[in-house]
Amino acid sequence: MLDREGFRPNVGIILLNANNEVWWGKRVREHSWQFPQGGIKYGETPEQAMYRELEEEIGLRQEHVKIVGRTRDWLRYEVPDHFIKREVRGHYRGQKQIWFLLRMVARDNDVNLRLTDHPEFDAWRWHDYWVPLDVVIEFKRDVYQRALQELSRFITWPANGERRHSSRYLRQPHERRSQGGNGNGGSKPAANAANANANASSKAVAVASKAIADAAGSSKMVLAQQGVTRKE
Repeated sequence: MLDREGFRPNVGIILLNANNEVWWGKRVREHSWQFPQGGIKYGETPEQAMYRELEEEIGLRQEHVKIVGRTRDWLRYEVPDHFIKREVRGHYRGQKQIWFLLRMVARDNDVNLRLTDHPEFDAWRWHDYWVPLDVVIEFKRDVYQRALQELSRFITWPANGERRHSSRYLRQPHERRSQGGNGNGGSKPAANAANANANASSKAVAVASKAIADAAGSSKMVLAQQGVTRKE
């Protein structure tokens, strides 16, 4: 089922534990990790599709989770041609997704990756909320970043305000630009100060070099005059 623009309706799931860590799954026989996701069937609402995918992919049922929030609108990503089946090229462009943020109220051992004959994942772990996007397939990274950022507003963070935005986890180019002020990852005053120091050092070297040259020239002149005097 595709929309007029060639995008397939889909749901994505970010599942939290009590520590605000997210469920992070390793794709079967691959080295890539991702969140659960899947297509919306004809006649399903996004919420119905989410509960179905939750059970099919990680073995949890509706009573195992609470809905914390969802994205306001569809988030889209395009799939490169070499990942698209030949028979649908020219029609299928990618996925449009509604993302749900869920809180798990079950136990870890309620997770079952082998509920179906075609499992999506072969391993899983809890990970800090800001996941490492370099292990997500490249064409999905922007949607992951946008979903994590939008849904983070539903989470109650520690009172000390500590939140892991380190580059080891979620890469946030917008945040780096705002911190940098000039888009280069550093503050403008710091950059100006560094340039001023470099210019000052260059001027000092130039002055010192000229002084040495003048001194050397004066010595040569004195020696020459002394030589002439001695000759006379």
